[in-house]
Amino acid sequence: MNGASNTVLLRGHRLTRRWGGLVAVNEVDLELHRGEVHAVIGTNGAGKSTLINLLSGQFSPSSGRVELLDQDVSLWPQPRRARAGLGRSYQRNTIFGEFSGMENCRLSAQAAQQRPWRWWQSVTSQPDLMAIARNVAQRAGLADCIDRPAGLLSHGQKRQLEIAMCLATRPKVLLLDEPLAGMGAEETERMLVLLGDLKSDHAILLVEHDMDAVFRIADRITVMVNGSVIASGNPTEIRDNELVQSAYLGGH
Repeated sequence: MNGASNTVLLRGHRLTRRWGGLVAVNEVDLELHRGEVHAVIGTNGAGKSTLINLLSGQFSPSSGRVELLDQDVSLWPQPRRARAGLGRSYQRNTIFGEFSGMENCRLSAQAAQQRPWRWWQSVTSQPDLMAIARNVAQRAGLADCIDRPAGLLSHGQKRQLEIAMCLATRPKVLLLDEPLAGMGAEETERMLVLLGDLKSDHAILLVEHDMDAVFRIADRITVMVNGSVIASGNPTEIRDNELVQSAYLGGH
């Protein structure tokens, strides 16, 4: 599986989320392994973003459980899961446009600490946070523009910055919700190279609509339809699955 290990870092067990009579996610089982990019695909309304929200702690499951590093975190709020090693990006940019990329990364590193109220201290009194911020910016490919106001970065650079901000929290698991949305070919290529680098020491869950990119980068793919998993396997298995072809892939 392209270097994926047997170490399960995040597990969803029979995860279900209901709103009244609507079942958005229906008894989904999912495992994320270190060294693996695990993509979740499906049409709009399939339950992909709800699944990420359940794993990250933004939503509580109606039933089922979430395990992070073999610990049941189903009732933990999102900030506690983040401090335990769960990083998450969103479909829309969540950066502070008036701050530099460096300041955005520093704030993320600070929020992940046990004493995040250190925000009022001067930057020079927090060299540890600045070192983390510079390191993650470099790893995300932003070393040349990290001191610019984040609002002036290109769309692709903003998405890279969001990844850097996730890395600043020192996660073991990355949940990425459509990180390639709105990108051109060059920006997409840069992001795929970054994800390929990051998977060496993380487990990555990727929700994405760009099927060409998914089949290039993913080690495992889970397909959802109407809140349920209809197939899970490596890219070849998913591409050859007749049920997946009829329900979703079409000509891919």
